[in-house]
Amino acid sequence: MVNGQHDHICWGGGQHHHTHHHLVLRGVTAGYASIPALDAINLQASCGHTLALMGPNGAGKSTLLNVLAGLLPPWHGEILWHNTPLAEHRHEIAYLPQRSEVNWQFPITVRQLVEMGRYPAVGVWNPLRQHDREIVEKALCTLGLQDLQKRQIGALSGGQQQRCFLARALAQEAHILLLDEPFTGLDVPGSEALAALLRSLASEGRLVIASHHDLATAPQIFDQAMLLRRQLIAVGSVADVLTPENLNRAFNRA
Repeated sequence: MVNGQHDHICWGGGQHHHTHHHLVLRGVTAGYASIPALDAINLQASCGHTLALMGPNGAGKSTLLNVLAGLLPPWHGEILWHNTPLAEHRHEIAYLPQRSEVNWQFPITVRQLVEMGRYPAVGVWNPLRQHDREIVEKALCTLGLQDLQKRQIGALSGGQQQRCFLARALAQEAHILLLDEPFTGLDVPGSEALAALLRSLASEGRLVIASHHDLATAPQIFDQAMLLRRQLIAVGSVADVLTPENLNRAFNRA
């Protein structure tokens, strides 16, 4: 037992939580300044799934991720997790930005980045406890980053950089993982490895939500899809959502 509180590593959501870990959006509208980017979005999603946010450029995919991450307040509507406002559970949400938005020259090592996942639990200035160090070690091992933990993050490949941020999310013990275009810039082996990893994380009881632009690869990566064009066009299984009719509506095809 550590500090009289923990004698084990509390790891992720657990695969038995599917029945009560539900994310619910009701009438969510959001935008920038006076310009709406999302209009009355409804969604129900549960742990144990991978959900692709899809649609043309400007459809609202990144906006929705920002709203879920708490970076952009919605104008209208409500977002619930455990049947209570999502804002009360920020520690259970991990946001992975687009790689182009990260300063990869920042002088931080892989291990230091992963340790940041413990900040919501211990605070920025407090030292990590043994329990926290165990969680960091497990995150590094799970993502195969033990041999890279002393490297500066900018010295890594694109796939390795994505794994670092996922390791930070695991160290945070997040239930909801939000990823903005995680496959952009990855080669085929890197994309396949990341896809397998996301499916594995979902199988452990997490909800993985990612914006994605490649219609051809979506069925191999995700089991659910949400098609947007500022408004919700369709949500459900990938096969049911990515139909010719729905795609014509989303992409304004004749």
